[in-house]
Amino acid sequence: MARRDDRIEHLLRRAGFGGSPDEVAELATIGYQAAVDLLVFYEQAPDDVDARIGVPGHVGVTTRGQFAPDTSITDARQRWLFRMVHSRRPLQEKMALFWHHHFATAYQKIADTYGGMVATRMMAASPEYNGPKNSPVGQIDLFRQNALGNFYDMLVMMARDPAMLVWLDGRLNVRGTPQENFAREVMELFTMGIRASDSSPNNYTEDDVKAAARVFTGWNLTVGARGTNNVNDATLAYSYTYRSTQHDTGNKTFSFEIYPGGGRTITANGEQEGLDFLLACCRHPQTGPRLARKLYGYFVSELQPAPQSFVDRVSGTYYATNFDMRRVVLSVLLSPEFSDPSAYYARYAWPVELVVKAIKETGWSGFSVDSALAPLLSMGQSLFEPPDVNGWETGAGWFSTGAMLARMNFAATLTQNQRFNLRDAARPAKASPQSVLEYTLDRLSPMPFDTPPYNELLGYLRAGTNWTGSDTELLAKVPGVTHLVLASPEYQFV
Repeated sequence: MARRDDRIEHLLRRAGFGGSPDEVAELATIGYQAAVDLLVFYEQAPDDVDARIGVPGHVGVTTRGQFAPDTSITDARQRWLFRMVHSRRPLQEKMALFWHHHFATAYQKIADTYGGMVATRMMAASPEYNGPKNSPVGQIDLFRQNALGNFYDMLVMMARDPAMLVWLDGRLNVRGTPQENFAREVMELFTMGIRASDSSPNNYTEDDVKAAARVFTGWNLTVGARGTNNVNDATLAYSYTYRSTQHDTGNKTFSFEIYPGGGRTITANGEQEGLDFLLACCRHPQTGPRLARKLYGYFVSELQPAPQSFVDRVSGTYYATNFDMRRVVLSVLLSPEFSDPSAYYARYAWPVELVVKAIKETGWSGFSVDSALAPLLSMGQSLFEPPDVNGWETGAGWFSTGAMLARMNFAATLTQNQRFNLRDAARPAKASPQSVLEYTLDRLSPMPFDTPPYNELLGYLRAGTNWTGSDTELLAKVPGVTHLVLASPEYQFV
């Protein structure tokens, strides 16, 4: 049952959440270029995953009454994990996760302001579930819908997104008392990157922050359709509105080019001022390279900085295509840096990546994604709850003692739950401890084990028994060795 194509397996770990040996073999038959196209041009695959929630043969969800991912944040988290496990469009979900980190927005602040139902709707409302009539989709569905769309369109969506307007206090940004949070982060975090200093700015200045805040005065919220102001009203929904009476109509001058040809001043033009500013941020000469570096860390490697040749090539695609993220990501996945074997397992697995990959590779019959929510929190990543505007501390930052213990405990929970399924699946490989170990490593796809840890796993299978391959032996040993692999350092990389 050996995996047949390391390159395809690598592609599925990075552009998705891993794949079974059968999935790897299936993509290997069509070749790497076709496999990339299948993942990137994902609209050719059906988006039927929500219709399969609760259907036998899939990972379970735990309901507390009606399953309501539009109004219950617990159900919203379960829904997203289910989609990650079962979507036929894995790159769409992987990019939604990337944007969730890039445009980091946390549920709890919104819930503290408007209550849990409204906050969940702002973050997770979707067309698949019956929310209020004309209610806008939640932020995560915006990420999903525009996962590989135009970056400028995404910026505009986020500037008008109800969750973002609460998270970065845009709803408080009015003429006379401008609120600077969104203006700062749209430059520092979402586009061009942090400035060097006031005396030697490379991207933007404090005066630019003040001017940009004035640009967005009047970008606000309104209660939608059937909603009331009662936070316990299940029909309550907010949507974006522009209030011209709250807009600062004075000129705003910047230290960088706003208009082609060198114009740096935005004159009174209502809501269009914000659109012009966001377009200038997309065009800024530092935005393309910054996105290229972030995509390198997400898709290629966290163990070394992005080569300048990669940054130049990918950012060149970004500008040449007018910010088309599909073409940008395609250039990443087809780059020599991505396919180089030195990039295999050169990224630390995010907690949610670890959980989803482990479920996909270990099995899910009788397992609920609800059982992963508390472990994910202990590992340091709760969906819909990045710790601050910077998102999560990725890379080696995931690995505190407590977080690693949580990973090991989740591995124990999952393998114990799947012990009978693991025994049954391993029967064809029961001839010897070594064949069982090879089967397990093929099934789970950790990074290659060096000889000493490999021998320790083999020693575990051999210990205390004169191997017969009986069902009793398989039930005792296969879940145990699966747990050891899932909890190993080698499994913490993707």
